[in-house]
Amino acid sequence: MSVHSEIKKITTETLRKMKFDKEKITMLTAYDFTTAKMVDAGGVDAILVGDSASNVMAGYETTLPITLDQMIYHAQCVIRGVDRALVVVDLPFGSYQSNPEKALESAVRIMKESEAHAIKLEGGKEVEKSIKKIVNAGIPVMGHLGLTPQSIYQFGTYKVRAKEDEEAEKLIRDAKLLEELGCFSLVLEKIPAALAKKVSESISIPTIGIGAGPDCDGQVLVYHDMVGMNKDFTPKFLRRYLDLYSEITGAVSQYVKDVKSVNFPNQEESY
Repeated sequence: MSVHSEIKKITTETLRKMKFDKEKITMLTAYDFTTAKMVDAGGVDAILVGDSASNVMAGYETTLPITLDQMIYHAQCVIRGVDRALVVVDLPFGSYQSNPEKALESAVRIMKESEAHAIKLEGGKEVEKSIKKIVNAGIPVMGHLGLTPQSIYQFGTYKVRAKEDEEAEKLIRDAKLLEELGCFSLVLEKIPAALAKKVSESISIPTIGIGAGPDCDGQVLVYHDMVGMNKDFTPKFLRRYLDLYSEITGAVSQYVKDVKSVNFPNQEESY
């Protein structure tokens, strides 16, 4: 039985306690009211309003095109569907990287206009000043290291990060820096499991993995991938719990047949 399952509202402090109590943290994405309601009812600890909305909701190839206004809209929809989970919202590309003042302004807008509980941003030492500014304003920050999709054109690939010693050492330094700066937790994406274990053991804030092995303090997946709505994305780390793509296309196909054959609506379905 989950130690924290009876908690009415998950907070950043709850996640810290879960790490201390060695209870795994669960996180999924959501971008709209209906999905958020179902994900929250399913019992996840945290919901990420991810900039992955750029891919799964808007059909872009990368996360780069989504705007701050669009992220706020998605966050507003999610917040209205959530009773228990902690809601974290991604700061989109270009809204925080180069200018700490702009970073704070972006984070404040998300918190005020969506009523979300925390923000997430990518990077370590490079975004130190932005993180400091946001944390000092009293806004909870979740970090993100490893594969950082907003830097995809710099990497040139979605392959596993930090396999080489130099990059692994930088990642450990960055994780410790994010802890020092006051981040309440940290996403580790697509890095070797042994490195994720080392990072998780060397910092006191919870780590949430995606493609980073079982030793992180929690796990996150994109909802659309986890329920099999997205059949083209098949990375090694993804476990599909449903095949909704087939279920939904099958249902639509049956509906089309029923309407064409005047089987729907029948007498019971008519007034």
